[in-house]
Amino acid sequence: MGNKPPLIECFTPPEDDLFEKGYKYVAGIDEAGRGPLAGPVVAAAVIFPKNHSLRGSGTLDSKKMLPVRREKVFKMIQSLSLAVAFGIVDQWEIDRINIHRASLKAMEIAASNLYNSADYLLIDGLHKINSSLPQLTVKHGDFISPLIGSASVIAKVIRDRIMEKYHQLYPGYNFAKNKGYGTEEHREAIRRYGYCSLHRKTFRGVVFYQDLIK
Repeated sequence: MGNKPPLIECFTPPEDDLFEKGYKYVAGIDEAGRGPLAGPVVAAAVIFPKNHSLRGSGTLDSKKMLPVRREKVFKMIQSLSLAVAFGIVDQWEIDRINIHRASLKAMEIAASNLYNSADYLLIDGLHKINSSLPQLTVKHGDFISPLIGSASVIAKVIRDRIMEKYHQLYPGYNFAKNKGYGTEEHREAIRRYGYCSLHRKTFRGVVFYQDLIK
């Protein structure tokens, strides 16, 4: 119970307070792909006008959406937003600096790719990023902030599309379905074929199953 996110209805979105304080271009930032055994981590940054039409649509957390709805919302966000940007950190960099730092780096890239469009950053999670802009971290931000939730959708869809492309190079792992996450099918493929260039070698789920076939 202690880890259960708060109900969105109990909160005023944090961007509303920032709009009231005079900020006009608040960017929500979130990432997708911390947990998978393979592929990059992707972050996105989204800026909406103050009274955008996604405000009353409920939680925009990408993890709670079916793929068809995510794609629909992805297109809505693109059409309604003032700016959208993303950042990608690949599996080699993840292995080099660890997934926590890689996730923050991806968010920093996404923020910088807004090209000075934002005047404030809302970051999902507990850790700020390296940016000269003022920023606020928001625990469970994808549940309580439409801006952060929108960023989570953009990041998730982009990453899923990347993994679907990688499936064409490594069909044996079925990345089109599992998106690099450690499903039983994916782990069985690592046991059978070993890991490929897309796998995160520092993740125990990769190294452990690779060692079983030696």
